Amino acid sequence: MDGKSADRTARAVWVLYGLIAAVSCTLVLLRTDRLSDLHIYYGAVRTVQSGAPLYDYVAANGGPFTYPPFAALVMWPMTGLPEPVLRLLWLALTCAAVAGLALSVGRALHVPPHRRALAVAVVACAVLLSAPAQSNMRFGQVSVFIVLLALVDAAGLTPARWRGVLVGVAAAIKLTPLLFVVFFLLSRRWRDAARAVIAFAACAVVGAILLPADSWTYWSETVMQTSRIGDLSSLGNQSVHGMLLRIGVPLQTLPLVWMGLAALVCGTALVRARRLQLDGEPVRATVIVGCATVAASPVSWTHHQLWTVLAAMLLVAAEGTLRRVAGVVLAVAMTLSLGVLLSDVSVYPGVQFLLENARTIGVVATCLAGLGGAATLAVTTARRGGRVWLRAATATLAVLACFAVLPLPAGADPTFKAYAQSDTANPRYFYFCRTEPACSDAAQDMVSQGAVMRFDVVFEETKVRVNGVVDALVARLEYRSAPGGAPRGVPIVAMFGERGFSFRSANLTAGELTAYAADGTLLAAYSAELDPEA
Repeated sequence: MDGKSADRTARAVWVLYGLIAAVSCTLVLLRTDRLSDLHIYYGAVRTVQSGAPLYDYVAANGGPFTYPPFAALVMWPMTGLPEPVLRLLWLALTCAAVAGLALSVGRALHVPPHRRALAVAVVACAVLLSAPAQSNMRFGQVSVFIVLLALVDAAGLTPARWRGVLVGVAAAIKLTPLLFVVFFLLSRRWRDAARAVIAFAACAVVGAILLPADSWTYWSETVMQTSRIGDLSSLGNQSVHGMLLRIGVPLQTLPLVWMGLAALVCGTALVRARRLQLDGEPVRATVIVGCATVAASPVSWTHHQLWTVLAAMLLVAAEGTLRRVAGVVLAVAMTLSLGVLLSDVSVYPGVQFLLENARTIGVVATCLAGLGGAATLAVTTARRGGRVWLRAATATLAVLACFAVLPLPAGADPTFKAYAQSDTANPRYFYFCRTEPACSDAAQDMVSQGAVMRFDVVFEETKVRVNGVVDALVARLEYRSAPGGAPRGVPIVAMFGERGFSFRSANLTAGELTAYAADGTLLAAYSAELDPEA
């Protein structure tokens, strides 16, 4: 393809980008929960403007404001627009920011110069279709703008005299970009590090001057309350911390294990990023550091994971088959929910765990390999007549295969979910009795047998479901996936005239369901009854 043909094709792909953006925006606006995070920003700012405390605000959907006070000041002008108009503007700016990410990453794509414009357009479409970009649009998230600020600044795309300032501002809105200060120091970019720290501190001081009470609340209390952000063990949190929670690491050892792994991931990523920076690859270096913030942060929701998508694009456009294949696999994982898409074929709990944590595994691998740094070494060795790459690939596949079929550690239950009152209308979750007379009969049988609980177990291909009714004496239910595992709370709900419960688990073989009275007395424990062989 010559230069003119490539330019014409690039223009056509940008038209396709516009169509994808238009369709995506329309689908978002048709949702009942459209731009829910933007609604939180809007409501929180209006709360401050009315004189109420910023961190007392809670939206109708239960979402609080979780960012530093300076973020509220940055968002202050948005209340000058009606919220419907703000939604349209926010979606347009999000699409523009995604295009900006593609243009920024385009400087590091290993493609012929006459095809660079085409490659950038393709990258823009791929990023916009990814789950993180779509999540930013759906929720009206600020994350895409944070990533753009950090990328253009740390990659050296801003004037030299101002480099570091945008990283500092981004960190004042969301703290994770502070890792770039460490990167600047390791890369001997002393002035950039100083500007970033000064900008961050200046923004924090502005927040303290204009919102003193809220600043004190945030920096003394709220900044440490990660539980305000949501259920950190849910599959949406694809950080190392989230995966450890899903594995079932005991809470008393979780902080130490997480900090050790986070230090390993960040340390390796920073070393590799420094090497790329010195080799004249600032964009690639920046993306690796960004991936480290995703892996090591306590919370990395889908909309935070744009860095991983950018890493996938750089790998796809890199030299070497191994890196390109890795990039395609990573791009697929960042676009499709593999745990849902392949749940019918993942017959082993370990396989399901790998699929559901594919994005965590992908971003950690990216940090450790350094955007193909390890792969490049292996390929170079292979060209010299070695078989290092083959041995490395074989060992990796063997480890994954063993992990996939072996039993999970005590407490590991990647598919566990307890259902709430709002789920009772779903017959797949609440199947034990579907009418008041049927549930009443089940409750009477339970009482006549002197039991405190009656339930039924349904086995599916990748999970097991438990649903039943409980006696009035039962005040609390807990389920443990395995001996020594952390207890999981199971809500007691109003179920067709009776008190009931429902949950799912990967495997009930070593599980135990326990019922407690209001004073904490153990009323009953069920384990053999959950075992299919019993």
